[in-house]
Amino acid sequence: MIATLRDWLQHRITPARHRPPDRFDRRLIAPMVLGSVLNPVNSSMIAVALVPIGRALGASPAETAWLVSGLYLATAVGQPVIGRLVDLYGPRRLYLVGTAMVGVAGLLGALSPNLGALVAARVLLGLGTSAAYPAAMHLTRSEAERTGQSSPAGVLTALAVSAQTVAVVGPTLGGLLIGVGGWRTIFLVNVPLSLACLVLGTLRLPKAAKPTPAKSPVSAPRGVDLVGMALFTALLVSLMLFLMRPRAADWYLPVLALVAGAAFARRELRVPAPFIDLRVLGGNGPMLATFLRQFLGYTTAYAFLYGFTQWMEEGRGLHAAGAGLVLLPLSLSGLVVSGVTGRREAVRGKLVVGGLVQIAGCLALLTMNSTSAIWLLAGVGALMGVPQGLNGLANQNALYRQADPARMGSAAGLLRTFTYLGAMAASAADAAFFTHGADTGGLHHLALFMLAGAVLLLAVTLIDRSLRDLTPRKA
Repeated sequence: MIATLRDWLQHRITPARHRPPDRFDRRLIAPMVLGSVLNPVNSSMIAVALVPIGRALGASPAETAWLVSGLYLATAVGQPVIGRLVDLYGPRRLYLVGTAMVGVAGLLGALSPNLGALVAARVLLGLGTSAAYPAAMHLTRSEAERTGQSSPAGVLTALAVSAQTVAVVGPTLGGLLIGVGGWRTIFLVNVPLSLACLVLGTLRLPKAAKPTPAKSPVSAPRGVDLVGMALFTALLVSLMLFLMRPRAADWYLPVLALVAGAAFARRELRVPAPFIDLRVLGGNGPMLATFLRQFLGYTTAYAFLYGFTQWMEEGRGLHAAGAGLVLLPLSLSGLVVSGVTGRREAVRGKLVVGGLVQIAGCLALLTMNSTSAIWLLAGVGALMGVPQGLNGLANQNALYRQADPARMGSAAGLLRTFTYLGAMAASAADAAFFTHGADTGGLHHLALFMLAGAVLLLAVTLIDRSLRDLTPRKA
């Protein structure tokens, strides 16, 4: 009986050496997806916890905002760092270390006595959740080369749709957890999630990364650019400190950001193993355009998610639960569009449609006022869900074809970095346009800001001729 059970378990969790030779190893999908959703679930759950945390710890909204910015700053730095380490040391060990950090951060957050400790837990959480996505992209590329399948669109779709789904349901999940056990439960929930990732990762991820042949003779020095990381962090922190609260008295912050940025660029162009290889970016215009599209698309998406939600509660007078229900069409339309179009690459077509629909959604926001019908609010949400189901997946597919296979983890980490840079830009815009509360005038100014980003997204897509070559040719 015991032997039979052991044989059955070994069959269900067949290690990498028994992987099917001609198709993607589906046992990898569960740890890849579960690890990749740790970041979006923690990014979204915090939205409903900021007020309870502020009341419990006696912190102002300006102070609790660092719970959001701290995680985004950590992930903006952590994604390329850990992506680089994935390329150097393989996905398995980085996945396990990162997901273990998530569990530790969850415990620290649940036990934090003050806001400073809580921000530190969020920073650790951001670093820990930065490992799974680069590891997943690296594994996807390795499996594609092992099986000879050049375009595992179904796997990429699973990663994109799962992250999108969790990000959308995150506020609802966070509200339920807070209702059951208080705000500390949104940190504590990371402990079982971390344990699940550790178990799945240990059992199913290959113990040794299969070497990925590079398309170009580029040697990968085994090192990490600590000085480059520090300069990049100084650039982001000083810029965010100014954008979150722009004042003439803080003129030195943008100057510091400019100096840090110049020093960062100078160093990265000279060191043999840079933190972010600007020389590679400079020689890969299509991939650079993909990063720019990711930044523009997610700046508009996050500005809408946070700004429109705040306006519904303050400018339109809805309760938080009502605002959450109004946003359901946003998630549904995004998921439907992702599911229907996910297996077809059509990168350029998706980005063109996504840009056009974003423009339409921003124009619709200009018609909103304090008496707008609920069905109209829900309709705008459904409209803005369409580009969320198109843009992120299209950019992910574009990156998969544009990046050097030997640096796939680094490229995937950078793609997420530009996502979080967009989130930080959106947060700064919300703060700037809602200075005296989320009123209708502020919403209209925010809509104009979003409209500019959507127009730029469409323009960058239309002028990028390389996107035509990404469409798979029929045999």
